[in-house]
Amino acid sequence: MGTLSLLVLGLALLALVCAVAGLQLYAGGREQRRLVLSRLTGPVAAPADAAAPADGPAPEAVSAPAGRRRRFQRLDRRLRRTELGRRLRLKLQATGLDLTVGEYAAYVLAAVAGLWLIGSAVLAPFFGPVFALVALWGGNLFLNWQRTRRTERFINQLPELARLIANGTAAGLAMRTALSMAAEEMDDPAGAELAIVANQLAVGRSLEEALHELGTRLPSRELNVLVTTLILANRAGGTIVASLRNLTATLEERKETRREVRTMLAEINATAVTVPVLGLGALLMINAMSPGALGRVTGSPGGQIAMLIALGLYVVGFVVVRRFGRIDV
Repeated sequence: MGTLSLLVLGLALLALVCAVAGLQLYAGGREQRRLVLSRLTGPVAAPADAAAPADGPAPEAVSAPAGRRRRFQRLDRRLRRTELGRRLRLKLQATGLDLTVGEYAAYVLAAVAGLWLIGSAVLAPFFGPVFALVALWGGNLFLNWQRTRRTERFINQLPELARLIANGTAAGLAMRTALSMAAEEMDDPAGAELAIVANQLAVGRSLEEALHELGTRLPSRELNVLVTTLILANRAGGTIVASLRNLTATLEERKETRREVRTMLAEINATAVTVPVLGLGALLMINAMSPGALGRVTGSPGGQIAMLIALGLYVVGFVVVRRFGRIDV
């Protein structure tokens, strides 16, 4: 019995040691996975006031995740497995917002529920689902607006980016080194996006894949031209310095042209937003002058059909006016 007890005790201690070692390996694996994901997703979530050391930051320091605690992590993990979640992740990266897919989905669902209740209480129960659809559309519109705004800022930095890459390659640097140098020299968003490319190259992705993903995150003609030039130069060689310097002059001219076109179309874009706001104001005014009027109108099938037709006409007018004010340069 004494020998059997010692054997059982020894096996229990061995199992405990194996369990501790397994937990350490599991924790180390999770930490390595977090570091790889942070390098792949880039420094978007990094603290803005993190100062770089004098001899240059380490790759992990460039893409250190933000210190705040992430919410809705279980929802985020489930959404990332779906195609919609992957598209949302790329779009959120392009906007530069410090949000995960789960946080964005939770906030949009909260806005849908809130606007549903507000529309039902303030106007009529018929407007609850309408306001919920507006919340869904508004969340996507907000992301598109943020991405467009960040893309515009990136396009304005493209001449300087092409100049830095041309100077780096002219000095004998490799394309990957020139991109890393440009990421350190330039401000956000160009610096942040190039840091994502540099981190992806550091973990083994090819230059072509990293640049193609950059073009997918921030779609624009100017960036596509630059990406195509860099890919062709990396694949086949050639006079990359002369090509980039010619591209720099062309991008400068396009930047001035885009600024002039945007100024000329500012009134049309303002009109597209003003007309739906006036329609909503008219509904609120009618309901304030005659409380319950909208409820009586939408209480019959004919009134609901008429209201849906009116809302559809407002949507069509908004889309048509925006189309008139959209000129690709």
